[in-house]
Amino acid sequence: MGENRQELTLEEAFEKLEETVEKLEAEEITLEESFQIYQQGMKILKYCNDKIDRVEKRVLRINEDGDIDEF
Repeated sequence: MGENRQELTLEEAFEKLEETVEKLEAEEITLEESFQIYQQGMKILKYCNDKIDRVEKRVLRINEDGDIDEF
């Protein structure tokens, strides 16, 4: 996830995670390849968690201001 790339949407990031899991489940990959794929998957997962946290904080801020009801 290079810094010069445009930010992924959550949907795109989840698709990349699915692809990562499929690659890890492939029997023909080496242990070294699986480790690299796993590391990439963990970076994508962290990105998703960070993005979800930012969205939750925005929603909480809106709720605290009384602008919108909880859902």
